[in-house]
Amino acid sequence: MMAGRYYGMELDPGEYRLEAGEKTPSAASLSAWAQNSGMWARAVRLRWRHLMSFKNTGPVVLLFTDGTAGMLVGANTEHKVVLLKDPRMPEAEAPLPVDEMRLADVWTGEAILLRAQRGYAEKDPPFSLGWLFGLVLQERKSLRDIGIASLAISFLTIAPPMLVMTVVDKVMSHHSYSTLTLISTILAIAILYETLLGYARRLIILVVGTRIDTKLSLHVFGRLMRLPLDYFERHPAGETMYKVSQLNVVRQFITGKLLTTFLDMITLCVLLPFLFWLNATLAWVVLVCATVIALIVIAYLRPIRTVYARVLTAETLKSAALGETIVGMKTVKSLALEPQRKALWDERVAETGRWRLALGRISNWPQTLVTPLERFMYVGVIMLGAYLALTDNSGYMIGSLFAFMMLSQRVSQPLVGMARLLEDWEEVAGGMAQAASVLNRPLEADAASGGLRPKFAGAIEFQDVVFTYPGTKIPALDRVSFSVPAGTMLGLVGPSGSGKSTITRLLQGINREYSGFVKIDGADLREINLRHLRSSFGVVLQENFLFRGSIRENILAGRPGLTLEDAIRAARLAGAEEFIERMPNGYETYIEEGSPNLSGGQRQRLAIARALITDPRLMILDEATSALDPESEALVNANLLRIARGRTMVIVSHRLSSLVDCDQILVMEKGKVADFAPHHVLLERCAVYRRLWSQQNRHMENQGPRHAALAPTLAQGD
Repeated sequence: MMAGRYYGMELDPGEYRLEAGEKTPSAASLSAWAQNSGMWARAVRLRWRHLMSFKNTGPVVLLFTDGTAGMLVGANTEHKVVLLKDPRMPEAEAPLPVDEMRLADVWTGEAILLRAQRGYAEKDPPFSLGWLFGLVLQERKSLRDIGIASLAISFLTIAPPMLVMTVVDKVMSHHSYSTLTLISTILAIAILYETLLGYARRLIILVVGTRIDTKLSLHVFGRLMRLPLDYFERHPAGETMYKVSQLNVVRQFITGKLLTTFLDMITLCVLLPFLFWLNATLAWVVLVCATVIALIVIAYLRPIRTVYARVLTAETLKSAALGETIVGMKTVKSLALEPQRKALWDERVAETGRWRLALGRISNWPQTLVTPLERFMYVGVIMLGAYLALTDNSGYMIGSLFAFMMLSQRVSQPLVGMARLLEDWEEVAGGMAQAASVLNRPLEADAASGGLRPKFAGAIEFQDVVFTYPGTKIPALDRVSFSVPAGTMLGLVGPSGSGKSTITRLLQGINREYSGFVKIDGADLREINLRHLRSSFGVVLQENFLFRGSIRENILAGRPGLTLEDAIRAARLAGAEEFIERMPNGYETYIEEGSPNLSGGQRQRLAIARALITDPRLMILDEATSALDPESEALVNANLLRIARGRTMVIVSHRLSSLVDCDQILVMEKGKVADFAPHHVLLERCAVYRRLWSQQNRHMENQGPRHAALAPTLAQGD
């Protein structure tokens, strides 16, 4: 934490989580903690000579063998000592000089390098095939080993045909058993070496493929996490999942067919000259056939590309329909919408099948035209070679023919593979375009590096804020201005579409394209680090998603490093403790996806507990009680004053009865501030608020003679 403060970063110990099996913090888990907090960090092993180079650098954390740690803040090469600070000592205390011998008694080289994150400018170029190839080239050392192994295998491939040629031309004509034995031994050794090299090459290819797949998966998930919420609100989950899944096609192409063809080309470069040496006529036949095959495939690329684009569009719509149906299955079942959804699915499947069939038909033509050429490369060359052998008078043509037959297939295969590669390219390019349409969207403001990270008290201020959603012309907020001090309970009310939820979205940094100023504790919200901002808020929505896992894991989702006692404390504050303790396994009760084993009120109270686990200075309850039954709502409302103690709360609600205890209530109408005052003042002077209150308490006005007595009471705010 001291090292983080050096770079202006405040690391939260509640976010630290021990790795499985760890009893004391390791360099790897501490490094992961710093990275998740927005820093650049690496767990490394250093030696004394490395420490001598840390003169004018930032602090380095050294982990000692007794479970403690020290912070290296400099080195003195003249006296051959390093300067260490004990994190438990006052920060103003001078660092302690330590020599190599004393340090070696407590330190084995484990350290953590830290610095502020320099942003994503270099890490996040546009997602493209060029970027993917760059990712592959990061494994250049392994690729070099693969190339060397492939070159060696190519030369070893020449040995068996040469030996067979010698057997046919020399051994059989002279009946030399000793030569046959020698050739057999050499052949066995060559096969053994080829087998070992082939095993090593496949193993390296597997490792490289796994590394690339891991890096790609991490990068893609990171990009998805940094897309704005607005994207996910406008695009079905099924559509996004299908488009991103197209990266599997691209990955398999790069680490599979492309790499294999590249290695085959190395073989081709070695074997093709040898084929011309054996028989130039047959070699030209193989080369010409392969060229014609490539031309046929190239001729069909454009029509295949056009039809494949239609296939991708149809598949995207089909996946969107499936995802939408699965997500909305509760609505489908409750409204008996199965026939309508099935009709939509049938339509999507039919459309996809129609274009798949069209793609298959057009792809069938190049295959049909290429087949006789491929067969001629194998069979025709044999027949032509036999004819040449019959007309040859030297007697050595038969051995050369055998050798040529053994090698020609190894040569023709890469040539045909190159042509097939062009055909596969259309599918890969289409898949890449689909994935890029998601991953190349504008990202949220840098959530991990830049921006202020103030310690919030909770004062909120809006100054002439104007915001319009994309695609609309009417402002959702029109010159909204108000301010509340820290520790205020602020209610937001108004008719639907008046801008209540928009205010909460702006506070969370979900939408930042507004004019005017939104400030927290006097700091412009757009200058605050986005991740720090959101982690400082506790947010409870009308419909809250609980993750698959135990109740304890869901409550601690925002702070996995906290303990069960912390979860119990948050659950007690949210009023969830009583029903959790009645569960079969208490806090370890497993919640399935969609949380079918919990009622709406229980889910809501768990969501409140999850929001409280971070002990936020600011909380937003956006219609958090509107879906609750009266008993659950009364329980949550009874805890609101307890929850609000020491923090600023913004409560959005249509039920005005839940806002009567608020310090201030902001009344919104058509994106503008209608009034801003406590409940009893609004009843007296705000027509909008009085109308809403009257509508919600109409049942009390219909109680006969009590109506006349109630109106003055309400007017007085009692």
